[in-house]
Amino acid sequence: MIDRLPAPEIAGVVIPWFTPADRPGPDRLSETAGLVEALGCELGFLRPDHVRDVNPSYLLSGGLLDRMAGDIEAHNCTLAVIDGSLTPVQQRNLEKRLGVKVIDRTGLILEIFGLRARTKEGRLQVELARILYERSRLVRTWTHLERQRGGGGFLSGPGESQLEADRRMLDEKILRLRRDLEDVKRTREVQRAGRRRSGKPVVALVGYTNAGKSSLFNRLTGADVLAKDMPFATLDPTIRRLDLPTLGEAALIDTVGFITDLPTHLIDSFQATLEESLQADLLVHVRDRASASDLDQADDVMQVLERLESESGLPLPPMIEVWNKMDLLPPERAASLEALAAYGAEPPAVAVSALTGAGIDALLALIEAALLRGRTAYIFRLPPEQGRARAWLHQHGEVTSETTGEDGAVELGVRLSAERAGQFRAEFPGVDGEVVKG
Repeated sequence: MIDRLPAPEIAGVVIPWFTPADRPGPDRLSETAGLVEALGCELGFLRPDHVRDVNPSYLLSGGLLDRMAGDIEAHNCTLAVIDGSLTPVQQRNLEKRLGVKVIDRTGLILEIFGLRARTKEGRLQVELARILYERSRLVRTWTHLERQRGGGGFLSGPGESQLEADRRMLDEKILRLRRDLEDVKRTREVQRAGRRRSGKPVVALVGYTNAGKSSLFNRLTGADVLAKDMPFATLDPTIRRLDLPTLGEAALIDTVGFITDLPTHLIDSFQATLEESLQADLLVHVRDRASASDLDQADDVMQVLERLESESGLPLPPMIEVWNKMDLLPPERAASLEALAAYGAEPPAVAVSALTGAGIDALLALIEAALLRGRTAYIFRLPPEQGRARAWLHQHGEVTSETTGEDGAVELGVRLSAERAGQFRAEFPGVDGEVVKG
């Protein structure tokens, strides 16, 4: 991790691009600046550089490297960021050439996660991701490895025994952290089972970092989760009560944001947390429709979700979209998106502003409709002695109608999920309901 000084680090940033298709636009520049800010650094300079000839030793070719070295010195930078991927050798050579600490995109995001982790679980996940990253870079890049000659033969290279010792030390740490995270996973499974038994539906917010998930979470639940205009303001998942118009209480989960080229180590380490999304009854994909990169960001989110689906074996829950930040769009564009959302977007969508509260009632109605879509309507005719069954249906189902006959029997119209219907049959084997057709 970076040694932090009382004075903030000054970062010089270069975004390398190689073909016209990956040339960074204003949104990418803004995102990178936000990442540097999220790390608590001052931005000395930020620019994209077209790398025509990749230098295997430095990534950047001679003229670009000389220019970066000059800018590092001119802006008194103490940190150099290459917003791309560096090999261990390239990182080491750049540090020698530039005379400052050098990190790539993965290292930058890991540093931010290290700052943002507040809970024990979050710190465990970040530490595992950091060690996995370090272990992947143990390719004779540490200067102290040359202090001893390893192996038994004269052909052994310098530092090989130290390399092996370091690798074993990291492997032991990885095993210990994975065991601790397995305990976290078991705890989460117990908590999820408790929520399932309570009958409360679970709704998870997912989306690109800085799309406004935490602001929307606060708007929907009245919580005070940190919601800042910077990447990864939220790291540890938060669960709060959500009140729906007719279904009543539900659980709403705010999750960590996704980002382009989200490091593999982070996905692996945060799998226990990210699986909260796959265990939900409904995913709410929050999109920043004011961003010029909205479509690319949505694709990045879906790629991470599909990878989680593949690796965990859990199917993706039903999904709706929230088109956020309508207040930042020109009125004509906002009206066009609102009309598109209202008349058949797929997946179903609603246009909102988490900042102003516009569209929140429509969002609650859409969440409820999506949750009910997987439920079956029943008619139960209960004699007076079946008061306990009536109370169970009121607690665990959505009662749509209720009438009492002259003989005291109650006729209930109820919507139940398949899981709830099975639980009811097990609890009250002699009580049958009639499925409502259509």
